[in-house]
Amino acid sequence: MYHKINLFKFKKLIPVAILFLVANQASAEGLNAKYPVFSQVNETITGKVVKQDGSAAEGATVTIVETGATTTTDASGNFTISANIGQTLSISYDGNEQLIKIASTSVSVTLQSKDTTIAEVMLVGYGSQKKSDMTGAVSQLKAEQFKEGMNISVDNLMQGKIAGVRVVQSSGEPGAGVNVSIRGIGSIRSGSTPLFVVDGVPLSNDAVSASSPNVGLGNTQAKNPLNFLNTSDIESITVLKDASAAAIYGARGSNGVVLVTTKRGKKGEPIFTYDTYLGFSSVIKKLDLMSADQYRAAIVDKSYDHGGSTDWQDEIYRTAASQNHSVSFSKSTDTGSYFASLSHMDQDGIVKNSDFKRTTARINAEESFFDNKRLKVKLNLTASDIKENGIPNGANAGSDGQVIIHALMANPTRSLYDENGNYTNFNMNAHYNPLYLLSVYTDKTNTFRVLGNTEATLRLLPGLNYKLNLGIDRTMSERNTTMYPNITDRTPKGMYVQANLDSYNVLLEHYLTYDLNLNRHNFNILGGFSYQKFKFSGTYYGVRNIADQNAGISPELNPGYSGDVFIPSPGYAQENELQSYFGRVNYNFDKKYLLTASIRADGSTRFGENNKYGYFPSVAVGWTMSNENFLQDSQIVNELKLRGSWGQTGNQEVPNKLTQASYSLSQGAGYYLYDNLNLLNGFTVNRTANPDLRWEVVEQTNIGADFSLWQNKLYGSVEYYNKITKDPILNIPSKVLSPTTTVYTNVDGEIVNKGFEVTLGSDIIRKDNFTWTVDVNGATVNNVVRNLPVSEIYSGEVSGPGMSGVTANIYKNGYEAGSFIMLNYLGIDADGKYIYEDVDGDGTIGPKDRKIFEGAIPNLTFGLNSYMRYKKIDFGFSFIGQTGGYLVNNTALNLNINNLASDRNLLTNFYESGASPTNQPQLSSLYLEKSDFLRLNNLRVGYTFDSTQLKWMKSLNLYVSAQNLWTITNYTGYDPLVDTNKQAAGNQSLGIDYTTYPSAKTFLFGATVKF
Repeated sequence: MYHKINLFKFKKLIPVAILFLVANQASAEGLNAKYPVFSQVNETITGKVVKQDGSAAEGATVTIVETGATTTTDASGNFTISANIGQTLSISYDGNEQLIKIASTSVSVTLQSKDTTIAEVMLVGYGSQKKSDMTGAVSQLKAEQFKEGMNISVDNLMQGKIAGVRVVQSSGEPGAGVNVSIRGIGSIRSGSTPLFVVDGVPLSNDAVSASSPNVGLGNTQAKNPLNFLNTSDIESITVLKDASAAAIYGARGSNGVVLVTTKRGKKGEPIFTYDTYLGFSSVIKKLDLMSADQYRAAIVDKSYDHGGSTDWQDEIYRTAASQNHSVSFSKSTDTGSYFASLSHMDQDGIVKNSDFKRTTARINAEESFFDNKRLKVKLNLTASDIKENGIPNGANAGSDGQVIIHALMANPTRSLYDENGNYTNFNMNAHYNPLYLLSVYTDKTNTFRVLGNTEATLRLLPGLNYKLNLGIDRTMSERNTTMYPNITDRTPKGMYVQANLDSYNVLLEHYLTYDLNLNRHNFNILGGFSYQKFKFSGTYYGVRNIADQNAGISPELNPGYSGDVFIPSPGYAQENELQSYFGRVNYNFDKKYLLTASIRADGSTRFGENNKYGYFPSVAVGWTMSNENFLQDSQIVNELKLRGSWGQTGNQEVPNKLTQASYSLSQGAGYYLYDNLNLLNGFTVNRTANPDLRWEVVEQTNIGADFSLWQNKLYGSVEYYNKITKDPILNIPSKVLSPTTTVYTNVDGEIVNKGFEVTLGSDIIRKDNFTWTVDVNGATVNNVVRNLPVSEIYSGEVSGPGMSGVTANIYKNGYEAGSFIMLNYLGIDADGKYIYEDVDGDGTIGPKDRKIFEGAIPNLTFGLNSYMRYKKIDFGFSFIGQTGGYLVNNTALNLNINNLASDRNLLTNFYESGASPTNQPQLSSLYLEKSDFLRLNNLRVGYTFDSTQLKWMKSLNLYVSAQNLWTITNYTGYDPLVDTNKQAAGNQSLGIDYTTYPSAKTFLFGATVKF
């Protein structure tokens, strides 16, 4: 049972808004008499806007600063607008703004060259701001910066392009989840995923596709909740990294905020665009396993030679084809804009029987009404239908439930088929022919999602605007998983399970903004209210002992055809609400001295009665030194701004109902109440109530500088951050006489992340026929756990024979979050036996001899991106890399030397090391490897054909692209940029690689046509 928050009576603001609208006209005369600058316009101003080279600036936005009246320039750069002599024109074009006083009814404007990057207009929470006025740590990507490669979801687009943002795959399976972290890992239980906001609608980080049931092969990885967006529709991605920028999102901003904006119609002629590509993918690399001949020569027991020769990696992996088609239409008028798109992606996975299909439709529309566009209404709507086929690759299935580990361990002397043409039966428990396992398993997920919102902006008075934002996010998902009757020991009589998920997220926001300019004093004030409700439910249905695979109708089409009905898991339904009040003030004095202050109050049903509301303040200051007299005439420094911020944000990503007690009835706790000896179910407390539970709080300090030098030949930013997570939520031992042994509570511990971020860019060459830009970014992070009230917390369950209950991660004071704990491997003795360090000196090796090693978080992450254009040829590439982190190669642990004694394959280097096959596998530093790497992440070459002679086509660009082309690393697994979810007891795991679906190397052939 949740505690419902009384909804703020927002309806009361609607008549207030109407009253303002009606009263505004009545009060206009009084205002005009008192303030002449707001007088009624009575002149027709005509003008022309040109670039520095004299060409027309088509689509420039022309605004009267005092009244808000707006128009745009036509194809010749001409415009007409109503204004008074003496008022101010704002000319915005290509991210820059110029202000010009109106001296006559005819105006001619020559735009200044774009010699700075600080002049860009960037998105912030609940609005936008010129970068020159910003005081927080904010990074923005535009569409042209992520057009290379095949990217299914938003998070892939950020990889290697923003300092401090790390994107790691949990699986290479199409549509699978991706882990995004900003400035390190700041939580033990609550995750480190940032808040994603799409066109003003904050998304939930909960799963949006039905969970995988366990039919004997474990639960597969969660799907990516962001894969519903067509990446071709995205206009920009903005990352709010420090507390000053993210505090406006309060309880959900502790891991940073990612603002995603989709495309809108642009000024000029209507444009119809067709994007398409055809791609081919293969496994990024193969593991160095023993071949059939090597295996025959190595084994002692010749019964393990089955006479065949099979490369099982070649059998399970394939060259996978992918295609994408996207059409879009955009148009803009004097009063509004329109953008519509339709796309279809079909991607085969590199593992047989896996694929991802997505169809999306989007419409973005904006229209203005009344005098001088007093009312503006926006509509953003996207719908996606996703169909996925998965494989049995559950991270929690142990050593016998993953098709990839079966392929890697399969004896290379076995044949794929027997003499009768059937799949070879290995006749072994917990080890099966991987192709046979694929053939008797199906996992089909269908997810339909609709995300939309309507925004209405009403100008109540000059500079004063009211905005209403109503959004909805609705998902329906069905997953059908079947394990047909088979010859293995995993559900041999077969099982079918249907899982359903219904997710609902509704948002209501309304707020006021006020822009006030008093000579050199400039204010932007924001105040508002937000209400968001989340509701999701799930049901399960199952059938055991089903008919054979080729007999009758498949269970997903007719579950009642055969078998015994059962409920594989109880259904669930949860609901939570978030009610918030927020405010922000931006102050700018003389374009030199900047101040930003914000606060948000969040009330959540997830937390206890005594802590329903949390308060998240921030303050930031900035000094634009380049506007001072002593730098205004500098030939070196074009822009230089120093800034500093402090603030607090929250993390509410914990399961619902943690504050509530949980009870159950069971015979185990039963008793005999009457003399008839009938046993009554007893009453058991499963969870102790904690009405004092509250948010985890992240306190962050940031010091930064933005600069542009030598006419934009070098530009960028430098940041120092100190980010401290306080009051972490843990499930720790409860006090004496508590009804349960553990309780969820906030503790006094801290997780500290601090480091530097550097972003550098350069317009090396900018000429008519040749341009070349390069940018590099790098970030350091130093992570440490402090002041935990418990000695240690474990996570990271390890899989493999004899590994039950073994964990690899530890959270302990003085060490990095998720550090590794294991035996220290020293080498091999004369008999081939493994030698481990005897830490406690008792002469035996046991759990007390485990040591703590460095963790998975890299000390340095970096990226390099370059773009060139020579006449009609464009060429771009990007590198990514990291150093200082480690991975537990749990896959190698399953491919250990002992496999020679158990009819299984192994890694070649284990045999060549001289180790004895009698060594029993143990978690040790033998399997701890550095995750350092340098990768050519993307490479693209394109050519734009001259279409001036074709009236029906504006442009045609053909290109070839390569993704994950090559990687330099000493890591022996498939990919060093991986993180399998192996959490234990709800504590997140870090840096474990267990038979993860491998990444792919991809080549694309594509075209973009504009009509």
